Amino acid sequence: MEGAGKDGNPLRNYRIGKTLGIGSFGKVKIAEHISTGHKVAIKILNRRKIRGMEMEEKVKREIKILRLFMHPHIIRLYEVIDTPADIYVVMEYVKSGELFDYIVEKGRLQEEEARRFFQQIISGVEYCHRNMVVHRDLKPENLLLDSKCNVKIADFGLSNVMRDGHFLKTSCGSPNYAAPEVISGKLYAGPEVDVWSCGVILYALLCGTLPFDDENIPNLFKKIKGGIYTLPSHLSGAARDLIPRMLVVDPMKRITIREIREHDWFKIHLPRYLTVPPPDSAQQVKKVDEETLREVIGMGYDKNLLVESIQNRLQNEATVAYYLLLDNRLRTTSGYLGAECQEAMDSSFSNIASYETPSSARGNRQQIFMESPVGLRPHFPAERKWALGLQSRAHPREIMTEVLKALQELNVYWKKIGHYNMKCRWSPGFPGQIHNSTFSAESIENDGLTEKLNIIKFEIQLYKTRDEKYLLDLQRVSGPQLLFLDLCAAFLAQLRVL
Repeated sequence: MEGAGKDGNPLRNYRIGKTLGIGSFGKVKIAEHISTGHKVAIKILNRRKIRGMEMEEKVKREIKILRLFMHPHIIRLYEVIDTPADIYVVMEYVKSGELFDYIVEKGRLQEEEARRFFQQIISGVEYCHRNMVVHRDLKPENLLLDSKCNVKIADFGLSNVMRDGHFLKTSCGSPNYAAPEVISGKLYAGPEVDVWSCGVILYALLCGTLPFDDENIPNLFKKIKGGIYTLPSHLSGAARDLIPRMLVVDPMKRITIREIREHDWFKIHLPRYLTVPPPDSAQQVKKVDEETLREVIGMGYDKNLLVESIQNRLQNEATVAYYLLLDNRLRTTSGYLGAECQEAMDSSFSNIASYETPSSARGNRQQIFMESPVGLRPHFPAERKWALGLQSRAHPREIMTEVLKALQELNVYWKKIGHYNMKCRWSPGFPGQIHNSTFSAESIENDGLTEKLNIIKFEIQLYKTRDEKYLLDLQRVSGPQLLFLDLCAAFLAQLRVL
């Protein structure tokens, strides 16, 4: 992240306007990017508030992930400016408000309009999943509309960060959209919870009400856990088939994103640019728009440095200008929202492989490995499944017993934060001691000590998969990456049931 700059003003490249809103971590302001003249929204995240909620490392990690995203239906993050007091997150400005307000104003939508919104939402969610990110708080309040009524998914990893198994403690939103396995605290792998939330959103679009609603929270949870809701008679047969398949209580039997794409209701009038799954972020960085490149070079920036920065997803003044200009041009020409999007992309983009060196390409791929929120990942297959981490068919209790034995052998301090979730801290210099869940929470969270020593902070989470297996995931929170990989290798060698 960049600092404040020579003149001490962290937002020297922006003309700051009015406050758009106030969130749990700080304010959101509208601003104008001085060089390009385009409007942006700047989230000002107060470090003290984030630290007070014990969310600082999580916010940083999720910001790094979001910076990789380039999708027409996900809010674009252009720049992150880090200062001692605040984190400034410069994002795409969307002025037409929330989908929630749109539904409240219009009531239930006609199926054609609802389907258009739903197709865009599914495309954005699918892109997140292909890049190993689960939103976990999808709801109409987090779906924004641009001036052309196109959906923009927002607020994941920033103002609504959720920890596995901590929904009721950390979510700022309503549980009406939460999947049964989330409110029950059961094991879940991730993508299935987004499918459930999308099902609730689709119901709201088509019916103007929520499928699960009750002022009494225990009654609400009972309805969600039991999958108790009614389908209005005005729904078409295809819609009446799709919604119940998304609102299946058992996440292992719930319809997948791929199956939603293949559903007859979803495929009606599907725009051409949404007919194929979106490319992942690693593929997208290999393309550069020549027209936008020339425009940025004309502003005085070095061509080779700009191309290299785009290729390696580096943040600087030139890349911020590049992406602001590119996104605005594509929006005004319907470049990636029109029916001919695929052809437009192929003709207007040229491959920058000629600028790419083997080392830089490897560096970019390694960055994606290291910053994504799942550890121990050997490769990125072209068609990803959520079968990451260490797999086992053993009983969860047996797996966790072996995990604790391995942690003790490796002198890892740990603190239980759920039946299948724990925070851990390790350093090669720690003496062997007995480590258990009653170990001081302060020692696990002591960031000052972490900064001075080679200390690895990480989390362990056990998930359940569709094929009756369990996945053990190690997620680095802080500390040297290579040291973390060494620890993962030693940890793997200690396990006896996986």
